[in-house]
Amino acid sequence: MSGEISPTGRHSGPDSSPELRASHADRDRVVDVLRIAAGDGLLAADELDERLEAALSARTLSELTTLTADLPPVPAAVGGSGVEVKDVVRIEQVHSGPVERVGRWVVPRRLELSVTFCDVRLDFTDAVITHDTLRIDVGMTGKTLTLVTRPDIVVDTDGLQLVHSGVKYRQASTNPDTPVTLRVELVGQKVHGRVVVRPRRRTFGQWLLRRPTPPSARA
Repeated sequence: MSGEISPTGRHSGPDSSPELRASHADRDRVVDVLRIAAGDGLLAADELDERLEAALSARTLSELTTLTADLPPVPAAVGGSGVEVKDVVRIEQVHSGPVERVGRWVVPRRLELSVTFCDVRLDFTDAVITHDTLRIDVGMTGKTLTLVTRPDIVVDTDGLQLVHSGVKYRQASTNPDTPVTLRVELVGQKVHGRVVVRPRRRTFGQWLLRRPTPPSARA
């Protein structure tokens, strides 16, 4: 099918052998598919852990194929040998509009922020995550750096130097058994302004559903 690849990145055909040995790259591609599926809610926490363990110990391509047989193909723009996930993305802006990464953006392995008096918002709730760690090198002056997270994402701010700045961290409520899909490490320096880590805001309908029942209504 055009625009899609198999989870192992290999082309199937009448001459292919299902007992070919799996390489490290083959295992990594399947791990990426499994993590994306878990992020999309297709795999529960225990299923993800079980399949990741099997993928990392798989010796043949047929073993890997079994692990992703019930999952949708990954677009070529995200995984496989078509377009690689970028190792480093650098963002430079000075006194301009806000910097935003929202929707199904592909999370790189490392992000460099060189920003002066521009708000930055990184929304990970629908992001495509293909690895377990993102390092953000912060060189930011003024305004607010906002990270919108979900229960399977943790943010480490211990390596960030704050100068006339502060951090507001509000973690989404989560089940203790929820596996960590992505660990975001903030390093570097934030001068003036603030850093905000928060879950996605509830819609008005969600807010109404979670409002406590008034005492008069319980009677």
